[in-house]
Amino acid sequence: MSSTELPAAPATTTVLPKVAPVRVAEGEALRSVSLPGVTLTVRSRQPAREGLPPALYVHGLGGSSQNWSALMPLLDDVVDSEAVDLPGFGDSPPPDDGNYSITAHARAVIRFLDASGRGPVHLFGNSMGGAIVTRVAAARPDLVRTLTLVSPALPELRVQRSAVPTGLLAVPGVAALFTRYTRQWTAEQRVRGVMALCYGDPARVTQDGFRHAVEEMERRMRLPYMWDAMARSTRGLVNAYTLGGQHGLWRQAERVLAPTLLVYGGRDQLVGFRMAARAARAFRDSRMLTLPEAGHVAMMEYPERVAAAFRDLLRDTGAQASAAESVSASVSAGAGPVTGVTDTTDAGS
Repeated sequence: MSSTELPAAPATTTVLPKVAPVRVAEGEALRSVSLPGVTLTVRSRQPAREGLPPALYVHGLGGSSQNWSALMPLLDDVVDSEAVDLPGFGDSPPPDDGNYSITAHARAVIRFLDASGRGPVHLFGNSMGGAIVTRVAAARPDLVRTLTLVSPALPELRVQRSAVPTGLLAVPGVAALFTRYTRQWTAEQRVRGVMALCYGDPARVTQDGFRHAVEEMERRMRLPYMWDAMARSTRGLVNAYTLGGQHGLWRQAERVLAPTLLVYGGRDQLVGFRMAARAARAFRDSRMLTLPEAGHVAMMEYPERVAAAFRDLLRDTGAQASAAESVSASVSAGAGPVTGVTDTTDAGS
């Protein structure tokens, strides 16, 4: 076990407390999906018509499927949208084995796609979710039509100062210390802090949006595993940053076959804007959307701009639409899926 790993937690056997229901926006529906080792809550929308290609959205550290509620309705006429709550986040309970590594999260996404039979999908990821879906796309190209990464959390040599406090959650004991230190903070204070960190301009958040965020924070604070999920997922992300060779995230980015849309915000305090150039070089078939005024969650701040860029991606790659199906067909013909997501990659976080 490396110094960046947490010991695996025992399987979850206790009864979780009852908390307020998760908010469901107009046009959305929630369902629970049981898979080996995990139970996932999935948020979906009714597409404008039948037969549209599927899309799956994966949130970042501390987020949930609600992070995509502003973007999904803008794409109802081009994709059939579903967003997943990663294990331990949103309305999904912790994983049975307590493993919150990037590999474990990627494995959960792959299990869901395999079980649902919806692949290949247009796969979206933000922040930590960007690292997760990069691993998915590299390991299972048969499951991915296109890849859209919003401020993906890929390794940086020079981490921004504003990202250091979040990274410190990976240090053993810090989450417990922070919990004690902030015990008197209200949900409203916590939300203001998160928005100041994640938004380029927090003033863009509507009153309703702020109220909904406070309600979700209050709900999450009643969950006994909230900080454990945060700390272990942070540890998993830090551990993934230290991996080299074929399991390194940048090496896996180079193996992604799917057409890729990269979205970076000029005011991002968590992922350096300078990383956009490196990402453009790493992903072999990529195009870039830069939003100088956006922060870390462009799909929440500027959903119309992100939706327009994704539509451009669909238009520009229309001639390549059969590429994912060709990979899928080769797998079905007996080549076998490329798993590449093993317990040895960054397990144990």
